[in-house]
Amino acid sequence: MEAGARPTVLHLAHTAGSGRARYRRIIRFAGWNLAITWWYELVLPRLGLRFIAERTRVRRMRRFAQKFHVLAVDLGGLMIKVGQFMSSRLDVLPPEITNELKGLQDEVPAVPFAAIRALAEAELGGPLERFFASVAEVPVAAASLGQVHRARLHPDDAAETGLSAVVIKVQRPGIAGIVEVDLAALRKVGGWLSHVRLVSNRADAPALVEEFAQTSREEIDYLHEAANSEQFAADFADDPRVRVPAVVWERSTRQVLTLEDVTAIKIADTAQLQAAGIDPKEVALVFAEVMFRQMFTTGFFHADPHPGNVFITPAAGPGPSRPWTLTFIDFGMMGQVPASTRSGLRRLLIAGAARDGKGMIASLGELGVLLPTADTAELERAVSATFARFGGMGFAELREVDPRDFRNFAAEFGDLLRTLPFQLPENFLLLFRAVSLTSGVCSSLDASYNVWDSVEPFAAQLLRDERGNLVQDLAKEALEAGSLALSLPKKVSGLVDRLDEGKLQLSTPRLERQVQQLNRAVNRISLVLVFAALMIAGALVRANDEILGNVLFIAALVPLLPVLAGGRR
Repeated sequence: MEAGARPTVLHLAHTAGSGRARYRRIIRFAGWNLAITWWYELVLPRLGLRFIAERTRVRRMRRFAQKFHVLAVDLGGLMIKVGQFMSSRLDVLPPEITNELKGLQDEVPAVPFAAIRALAEAELGGPLERFFASVAEVPVAAASLGQVHRARLHPDDAAETGLSAVVIKVQRPGIAGIVEVDLAALRKVGGWLSHVRLVSNRADAPALVEEFAQTSREEIDYLHEAANSEQFAADFADDPRVRVPAVVWERSTRQVLTLEDVTAIKIADTAQLQAAGIDPKEVALVFAEVMFRQMFTTGFFHADPHPGNVFITPAAGPGPSRPWTLTFIDFGMMGQVPASTRSGLRRLLIAGAARDGKGMIASLGELGVLLPTADTAELERAVSATFARFGGMGFAELREVDPRDFRNFAAEFGDLLRTLPFQLPENFLLLFRAVSLTSGVCSSLDASYNVWDSVEPFAAQLLRDERGNLVQDLAKEALEAGSLALSLPKKVSGLVDRLDEGKLQLSTPRLERQVQQLNRAVNRISLVLVFAALMIAGALVRANDEILGNVLFIAALVPLLPVLAGGRR
């Protein structure tokens, strides 16, 4: 037995040793680059040598991105995910970094099929031939956490599920241990960053690492991913533009996931889209609208919508009202927006569409994005000035703006731009990633893409929804007031009857005052009921007859005056 156990012990020792080496390599890389950044960006400016930092910044960033690229490809695991996240942050990271890292996903080497077969058979409980009629040995895609192979179900299973062509997603062997080593290293780096005031004032680095850790662990639980896909499909069951692959639950485990094969045109492949007669500009608008609906309406959103995870499926002949559908895959990384946060995001979007600087700053404060020390008045002035000069412009139009305009803006709001009074709240990491990827995909589909073309119609719909909710709230209040108004006279009448019959003896004037207060309450509630009814009528009528609607709104104030006067007395 000892002889049989010996290879296992050696294997465990080798795994532990490689894990320690991996951990040390990540820590050395992070520590060295943080030290370089500290020297150039903090020490040299204090010595009056800021010009050296500025002159070398582009070269240093490019060198960092190149070295991280090598590290990520060599180590794989979560380092690929970190690189992909940095490559998607076109909004905050310079092109020297994002351009170098954007191809990481396509450079992940495939695992030999023998290892994939061994893991899949161990998970499913038998040889692959028992569960599938055929399995392609060459993977369709290889990612940092797993890889995908095409397969076909046996005829009986195909008849039962309605599917014949499927794909099998299998985890990379040993990926769970690699993920834990990488997370331990990232926690160490997050702890370092928490002691850097410039970072700690704007983000809770350890909390962000834990958010990333939770997402990573969920990504390697394929049953969790399958449940996510079904919830996503339910959210868009009423939208024929969106498609989700079906799950073959009988052939799925925590490390093996079998799905309907929905491979089609990658969303960013404009040449194939045009060859299929599909307008990439229309795809950009629909894709943005669908992503906005996830983030601002359903609150359950795809947090990894890069071009490899979204297909455009052309219609198979006449029939559907649209010539193509958006097909989403890979639901391992999903985000959720709580109702309170979603409400703040909706108001932020509406304020942005209305070019309302004050409303935007108020929404950012509600969402926790502003630092407590932020000068909101100066921020409102800066945002309003931004809207006045650059509002409504897309990225392509901004490239054509005279650089002097940007310099003048920087000169006017230089102190504000240097302090950057913003912070990254918890649970926003995935949201920012989704927004950034959405913007990047849309820009690749249409070089002249203007985000406002997507924001404004969606914000208009949100406004219509908010007005509908207002009418419903008024109706609810009116019903409650009406119910109270109907019940109070009976209570007052019963009280008076008992007084007439001598069943209630009044020994103090306090009860008389209570009866008078009840009578006044009945009158007041009746007036409120009339006010609510006129307000509801005005809201409903105003959509078709603005003049009559305004008259009803004004008339609603008349019964409210005695109530307000009584309240002051």
